[in-house]
Amino acid sequence: MIRVVVADDQPLVRMGLRTLIETEDGVQLAGEAADGREALALIQSVKPDVVFLDIRMPLLDGLEVLRRVSADPACADVRIVMLTTFDLDEYVFEALRTGASGFLVKDSDPTDLLRAVHVVADGGSLLSPSVTRRVIDRFASGASARPVPHLDRLTEREREIMRHVASGASNDEIAAVLVISPATVRTHVSRAMVKLGARDRAQLVVFAVQSGLT
Repeated sequence: MIRVVVADDQPLVRMGLRTLIETEDGVQLAGEAADGREALALIQSVKPDVVFLDIRMPLLDGLEVLRRVSADPACADVRIVMLTTFDLDEYVFEALRTGASGFLVKDSDPTDLLRAVHVVADGGSLLSPSVTRRVIDRFASGASARPVPHLDRLTEREREIMRHVASGASNDEIAAVLVISPATVRTHVSRAMVKLGARDRAQLVVFAVQSGLT
């Protein structure tokens, strides 16, 4: 059973997500929060598998909640998906850098929202949808290169695959381009994450952008 927490200050958004979650087999609503402080306390208390977290909330904004959860060893297994609107895109790169496993636009198709729960709970990241690629491209073009610890530990193949990951390509797409198996791609991605200390695929993309690999 995947336990999900919903944190958003808009009652209609919470109601929509609650209704959606309650209709999905294998997914359970673990709680709701209407502000950042309530969200942080709830997450640290129930330690859900997945959190839908609004970026902009009263008392404590979503990014600060994300920072505190990411820094809490007791919440190491909690995966956070940020909720945003197009006019808040400037926060997306910071959210991914801080430890979010992805983000969704609030008016996303219900199918995408449910897929997000399963993908993130399984350790994946939301880097496939076209809106994600556009936002990543936007911030990659404006981000300045900065040193990434242990980047020199990567092999040339791992760097190459990391560049493809940063473009939003899936393992199957990378495998097709490099003429290798998807399993080999997964192995290289996993090794790169371990060497760089990336929490998930989303942070691997951020490291690629920050280091100038893109």
